[in-house]
Amino acid sequence: MTEAPTLTRPPSGSFIAMTLFVALMLDILPWQGSALLLRPDFVLLLLIYWAVHQPLRIGMAAAWGLGLVMDVADGALLGQYALAYTVTIYFTLALHRRIQAFTLWPQAWHIFSLLLISQIFILLTHLLSGANFIGWGYFLSTITGTLLWPPLSLLVLLAIKYKSQPETAYSSSRGNEK
Repeated sequence: MTEAPTLTRPPSGSFIAMTLFVALMLDILPWQGSALLLRPDFVLLLLIYWAVHQPLRIGMAAAWGLGLVMDVADGALLGQYALAYTVTIYFTLALHRRIQAFTLWPQAWHIFSLLLISQIFILLTHLLSGANFIGWGYFLSTITGTLLWPPLSLLVLLAIKYKSQPETAYSSSRGNEK
């Protein structure tokens, strides 16, 4: 016998902000060597997640603001991440219904293209500022971000379901008051 699906409460704004803050902290950890090349852009992944699942709450303004924070945190050209995040979230918002129509692994192909768009914008602004080409290893984080999409989605979904479960502990004196 299968149970009817239960509705969960939408995540609160503070929960969304907390997940984005955790992603920001993961991004500014002191990654080194090959771990730095493989490190996905956690902030962008969470921005994409929330833009897909809560498009009325997370949009291009949030992408621009967090992009500026990442510019400062990474010591990058001011506006580099902001531009890349904003363009990526624009495409995410345009495709959010299509992305939701798929299960997690087919969604990952869409996420791959969105992460690649961001990487290309960051690389172009890097090159236009007069820097040298970083190398093809720069795109490895797109692959790891794509592979991280299904477990990340499940983890956030589990956290949302855990937070939205009603409390099951009731007072034993309920109805027995004398």
